[in-house]
Amino acid sequence: MCGIVGYTGMKNAAQVLLEGLSNLEYRGYDSAGISVFENNALYTVKAKGRLADLGKKLESHVLTSGCGIGHTRWATHGEPSDTNAHPHITTKLSLVHNGIIENYNQVKEFLQGKGYVFESQTDTETAAKLIDYCYQGDPEAAIREATKILEGAYAFCILFADHPGTIYCLRKDSPLIVALGEGENFVASDMPAILRFTRNYYLLEEGEIACVTPEKVTVTGPDGSPIEKKVQVASWNVEQAQKGGFDHFMIKEIYEQPTAIHSTMHPRLGHDGLPDFSASDIPGDLFQNVTKLNIIACGTAMHAGMLGKALMEKLARLPVEVDMASEFRYRDPILTQGQMALVISQSGETADSLAALRLCKQAGVPVIAIVNVAGSSIAREADYCIYTYAGPEIAVASTKAYSVQINLMYMLAVSCALQRGTMTEEAARAYLAELYATIDRVRQTLDLADTIKEYAQGLKEVSDLFFIGRGIDYALALEGSLKLKEVSYIHSEAYAAGELKHGPIALISNNVPVIAMATQRDLLPKMISNIKEVKARGGHVLLITGEDYEVDLSCCDQIMRLPIGDDAFGPMLGVIVLQMLAYFASIARGCDVDKPRNLAKSVTVE
Repeated sequence: MCGIVGYTGMKNAAQVLLEGLSNLEYRGYDSAGISVFENNALYTVKAKGRLADLGKKLESHVLTSGCGIGHTRWATHGEPSDTNAHPHITTKLSLVHNGIIENYNQVKEFLQGKGYVFESQTDTETAAKLIDYCYQGDPEAAIREATKILEGAYAFCILFADHPGTIYCLRKDSPLIVALGEGENFVASDMPAILRFTRNYYLLEEGEIACVTPEKVTVTGPDGSPIEKKVQVASWNVEQAQKGGFDHFMIKEIYEQPTAIHSTMHPRLGHDGLPDFSASDIPGDLFQNVTKLNIIACGTAMHAGMLGKALMEKLARLPVEVDMASEFRYRDPILTQGQMALVISQSGETADSLAALRLCKQAGVPVIAIVNVAGSSIAREADYCIYTYAGPEIAVASTKAYSVQINLMYMLAVSCALQRGTMTEEAARAYLAELYATIDRVRQTLDLADTIKEYAQGLKEVSDLFFIGRGIDYALALEGSLKLKEVSYIHSEAYAAGELKHGPIALISNNVPVIAMATQRDLLPKMISNIKEVKARGGHVLLITGEDYEVDLSCCDQIMRLPIGDDAFGPMLGVIVLQMLAYFASIARGCDVDKPRNLAKSVTVE
């Protein structure tokens, strides 16, 4: 997501910071800034846009400082702007931050009551001003006092005006390292920022505070006690470091899904265990009088919308239509008062989805957007916007963006059901508690990697493959088929399992691979019947189902068991298997995983 670099030593800090930040550009960002000690005072320069824009601003400043901090921001709270860019400053300190402060509204109200004035729309400014409020001359004491109040995930890098040449940093649920040089030391959110200068580093653990000067680094624990850190030695090159040690961005992003889901869900889960979208300015009665919901999206986002339709109709009894954005405008849709539209887009710039949004607004239909990029066109033009905190996706094939999109569909469906009186608060709490517990089950599902890789090796020479599923597993099958096509170039099709006998079963022959999704216990008997139809015609069946589902093993050639709790959340686990299957099949076939042919990450043309 965002990038942090800190430097203290004899070199020109501004130049070191800019170079370090440039090595983090792969993470995605929309603004950048630095703070340095200049003439024993804090000096800050920030710019919306690329690092080149920050560099142009710095050309008019003669900076000789040997100590400073820098940041590239990927917006979550507040649009990209100079004001919202980091560092955030007070008269006492300058601070950069990775992560999300979940209780920033409460902290902001408290500080406003103490006379603090806020300039930005960010959650980070509240952290800077809270530490300022707690500061009585001891930086570490102020940081610890503030973090007793702050909730969320954060990595902080801080300069205090009365401690020139010293950087203070802390991490909680957001990575941060301190790298060691000779007569100089560094702080960074990722190894690529500092690999040119050193390969020796400390990895900060939860709640640890590091005090960094050119001569030494001291680390203390949450209780203030000193900690002896073991020096780690990076063996990566810059490209490997950007991928966090993974071979490709796609597999890295698959493994980032538990964190992305947590980051997306946790801020929307109220202290009462119920969904809370107030931070996104979503009214608590938004769905109360809606007569119909149109979900509009493209590709992977549309498959998330198909799951959303099933959830909304089942939980909230709200009629839903799902449209491909590229077809929506041209079918002359009926848009009337009482309807609402939901547009889903990872980039927020998908041309077809943006055009559909504008058509809805012209017809007077309010639009909610689910996007991953703050300040994007869809985010700006929608009436309401909910951000998915997945962080940047570098691989063209979307993985973690899909997982956070469906996570929000579950939460929105519960919110809608509560507003429409089709679900009790007690039932909603139990449902969301199980949804939250699914994050750990996602982690367990990632442990199937070796089994999935072994199966994918057998697809090396395959030319055709089929996915089948029923109910919400059909939407999952569509996503699995799309992923396989995107990155491995295997021709694959997805069908509703009950429809096979109405034509597509003619394509099944000896040893044709068929991947059967069966995460819904109540549909399992019907699904098994459809699988047996495939087996009777020579198809080679991989069954993906729950670990405790009773299955006649003679109906399949191979089986993968998922740690499913509540059936409703089976797709959150099933998609992990399908993403990994596509990834490992692509590797086996020698394809360019992260940059598949003919595809672009953001589709900005119709």
